[in-house]
Amino acid sequence: MIRRLCIIGVGLIGGSLARALREAAVCREIVGSGRSPAHLRQAVELGVIDRFDTDPAGAVAGADMVLVSVPLGAMESVFRAISGHLAGDAVLTDAGSAKGSVIEAARRAFGAIPGFFVPGHPIAGTEQSGVEAAFPELYRGRRVILTPLGNTDGAATQRVRAMWEAVGATVAEMDPGHHDTVLAATSHLPHVLAFTLVESLARLGDSEEIFAYAAGGFRDFTRIASSDPVMWRDICVANSAAIQQMIERFIGDLRGLNQAVQAHDGARLLDLFTAAKDARDRYVEK
Repeated sequence: MIRRLCIIGVGLIGGSLARALREAAVCREIVGSGRSPAHLRQAVELGVIDRFDTDPAGAVAGADMVLVSVPLGAMESVFRAISGHLAGDAVLTDAGSAKGSVIEAARRAFGAIPGFFVPGHPIAGTEQSGVEAAFPELYRGRRVILTPLGNTDGAATQRVRAMWEAVGATVAEMDPGHHDTVLAATSHLPHVLAFTLVESLARLGDSEEIFAYAAGGFRDFTRIASSDPVMWRDICVANSAAIQQMIERFIGDLRGLNQAVQAHDGARLLDLFTAAKDARDRYVEK
């Protein structure tokens, strides 16, 4: 049982966790915090949180579990605001998509990485954002990665694990650097490609006609380009080295594809497309 959960950043991710914990009846009180009182009032009216405080230091008072779910660029300022105000039994975790930058933000804000801090990342979401998009089923059957450090308290890690498992998630642990490399390939690169494709087509002279005749495949592939631009800007800045490596690799593969198209090399194209289909059917669909 979580006595009091404080969520700093009550949007899709934090709001869905709050709804799911309520449904599971494992949290007595949920306090929200953020910059917009109107947004937080909406969260109260929707029943996502019980009350709110726009001052993070006040919001975390008495909380035994604190989730920071803000854009990566805002992590350090939130950590600084709550430093020295956490309860003695509090566990701090986050939902950031690039763990290296979050860990460094905590180091700068607290002076050292606290043992009660358990970096985490729920691998779940939609292209929608805001507390109105939150729903309790978001994490059911989805993965959550925790990246505890050498000095992370084992009991704190277990408490965070139990919280995510209570809402139906499968929890894994991973080295922070390995997490950032894996997510650069499987999440960050696809989002970058979707944003870039839509922006590129929007600059064509007949873009209105192109989008008017876009088929289902285009909508499926580019759905994630409707995600929060601020969040993805911060992810690209925070995990730039790993993302750049994946972009360079993809550019090389795209050049190979372009050469096959130019050469009318049907055999090469068939081999490439067949290998891709087999890999997706084997790994992604399973």
